[in-house]
Amino acid sequence: MIRKAKTKTSSGTSAKVTVARMRRERLIHGTMDGYYLKNQAKSIVGNILFYSLVVGLSFAILYPLIRVLPVVFSEFRYLNDPDVIWVPIQFSMLSFRAAIRVGFGNFTNMGLTLVYAAVIAIVQIVISAMAGYSLGRVKFPGQTMVMIFVFMVIIVPPPALLIPQFLRFAQFEVLGIVGLFNNGQPLNLLNNQATLFILSFTGFGVKQAIFIFIFRQFFKGLPLELEEAALIDGCGFYKTFVRIAFPMAVPAIVTVFALAFVWNYGDTYLTGYFHPDGPYLANSLDLLFQYQNMEHLNNFIVRIYNLPFSTSFMFDAIKHAAALVYLAPLLLMYFISQRRIVENFERAGIVG
Repeated sequence: MIRKAKTKTSSGTSAKVTVARMRRERLIHGTMDGYYLKNQAKSIVGNILFYSLVVGLSFAILYPLIRVLPVVFSEFRYLNDPDVIWVPIQFSMLSFRAAIRVGFGNFTNMGLTLVYAAVIAIVQIVISAMAGYSLGRVKFPGQTMVMIFVFMVIIVPPPALLIPQFLRFAQFEVLGIVGLFNNGQPLNLLNNQATLFILSFTGFGVKQAIFIFIFRQFFKGLPLELEEAALIDGCGFYKTFVRIAFPMAVPAIVTVFALAFVWNYGDTYLTGYFHPDGPYLANSLDLLFQYQNMEHLNNFIVRIYNLPFSTSFMFDAIKHAAALVYLAPLLLMYFISQRRIVENFERAGIVG
């Protein structure tokens, strides 16, 4: 009897232990399931908020382009139809044909502008790289003050420098050297493309102080051992820059070239003041599509394409189509160089 009682007691104890263990395991699994569900819910809500923000910002940025597309791809007679908002009633390329005919002609101005933007960008790369390498790798008295001046050029509005620059180029002289070859008289370089190149050679081109800062940040992050190895191999300061530092600055070069090309291609400030008669596409389109020319331009389009009537909507459609054609080289430049631009800014951001 005693043995049977002990057996029953031990069986009851083991059953209680088993039940307790099962409860504990169930509690643990329940807690883990709750923790997992909570994390999943947080992740889902976070993703919804993130993608909602991305979609919203993308729509806000692309909205002007989305709103323009139905206008430029529509027949002129349907432009003033209030029922047409997002999709044209009848697709047409007439806006682009008219824009190319009146705004681009045989694309001579676009070709000249592209060549000018590319050449001036190369000049800015060379000058900015030399200045950035000197500021980033060479220790000299007054280095901090020079960097302050560079930052001041970035911060100070360009119109603040316009009057002294304008007066300087109206009577251009360099230590009396110009007068020796010009009967003692200074040169008038206003309305001359040489003025734009002089500004770039002296570091005052379009946004050039930013380019100097980009190169300075890149060269500052290069290992010191590279210069020491080049010095051991017999390279001096200039040879080290030309053969070692500059070839390694491909991300910075691509970034600066893309930015300089885009900004010089669309520049109307320096070109408008110092070379207003130049063949720059941005200036010519700006003058062509001013609203005082609307009636003349509309009458020309009606006569050329045998249209029944003209409206202000037609003028806007041609203007928007010309803007899209004008932006095509810039979009191509961006898609080619976007990866290098991101790489350079990531690298520059971690350098002191």
